[in-house]
Amino acid sequence: MRIFDPHIHMTSRTTDDYEAMHAAGVRAVVEPAFWLGQPRTSPDSFFDYFDSLLGWEPFRAAQYGIAHHCTLALNPKEANDPRCVPVLDELPRYLLKDQVVAVGEIGYDSMTPAEDTALAAQLQLAADHGLPALVHTPHRDKLAGLRRTLDVVRESRLPPDRVLVDHLNETTVDVAKDSGCWLGFSVYPDTKMDEKRMVAILRTHGRERVLVNSAADWGRSDPLKTRRVADLMLAEGFSEDDVDRVLWRNPVAFYGLSGRLNLDVTPTDPTHEGNSVLRGGE
Repeated sequence: MRIFDPHIHMTSRTTDDYEAMHAAGVRAVVEPAFWLGQPRTSPDSFFDYFDSLLGWEPFRAAQYGIAHHCTLALNPKEANDPRCVPVLDELPRYLLKDQVVAVGEIGYDSMTPAEDTALAAQLQLAADHGLPALVHTPHRDKLAGLRRTLDVVRESRLPPDRVLVDHLNETTVDVAKDSGCWLGFSVYPDTKMDEKRMVAILRTHGRERVLVNSAADWGRSDPLKTRRVADLMLAEGFSEDDVDRVLWRNPVAFYGLSGRLNLDVTPTDPTHEGNSVLRGGE
């Protein structure tokens, strides 16, 4: 079984997670730029973070046979902070990097005018750079947030079939599917989706344009949720081809729209810029 986790925040995870993910069949990941939990106070802190997603995390992932790509953006929550907004001016130089396969996470947190502006600007950047976009639907007022998101997408130059709307659930899947966008579902303990609900959606709505991710981050989360969904799909009568489509071919097709997706994992140097994950004299 081969698995592509299309939305996982490996910055938040340990090296043990990479090892366990590889053992579970994960061979590729996309790590979207997101809010780190503590507010950043200047654009420079974003740039250091972007550099880590382009360098250190691919290095860590490759040591365990996992291809790592990222999406970069000013996230919705911090779009409300005037100290962070200048990130938008510098983002284009990062969107030229080969490891960047989409603009994201963009979208809404509290549905403010500042978030409107940031979303529209970054959809434009995606169109300008020939990249798809990964859109975060809000945790509160999710259906209203999705509808507002789709209005902005329709006003942009980025076609819906180059947009992935993520963190969907039963209340939003119909509207998202009708929009022509790709459909993302996060399987996450206690919040978002669980395995049984995810499999029920796949049975009802089909497998076309559906991506399943773990969204694993600093919170109580599980980087093996993609494998747990795959196992439940098989247990409930889905074919191996169905599993491969949802958990491999669909994310490959979406992020492949960037023209930059490279799933080959090349051996790494012993260190990355003089640093390694080795300890104890190994």
